[in-house]
Amino acid sequence: MNDSQKATAQTCLTAAETDAMAFPQIVGALNEAGFESYTVDLRRSTATYFLPDGDRVELAAHKITTAIADHFDAAKMQAAIREAQQQVAGYTYKGFCEKAAAAGCASYIVSFLGRRALYIGRSGETHTEHFPD
Repeated sequence: MNDSQKATAQTCLTAAETDAMAFPQIVGALNEAGFESYTVDLRRSTATYFLPDGDRVELAAHKITTAIADHFDAAKMQAAIREAQQQVAGYTYKGFCEKAAAAGCASYIVSFLGRRALYIGRSGETHTEHFPD
């Protein structure tokens, strides 16, 4: 992984956390830089960006303040996703992460190849969200 790719990953994480870029812009920038996916671990406060050859960069992400719920509530997770997709008034990425934790999401994977995000609960429950067309 080169320094430019590492910088792109950091720029995209910072842009997400400061609401400077929307999800489609972030996906585009990371994809253009050669990444194929990334994972956000809400428990560890990390974001890891992966290249096709398995090389990766792990970055420190903001800490959530909401405890991750014991039970994964797919309906609550979907509601948080819809707010993000519709960029409802007052939406922030950090707020999304708090809502995800309250819904029981411990981590999520975004796959550019699969055009989807997989949200994972503490006991392995999942919700798959396909990218809109």
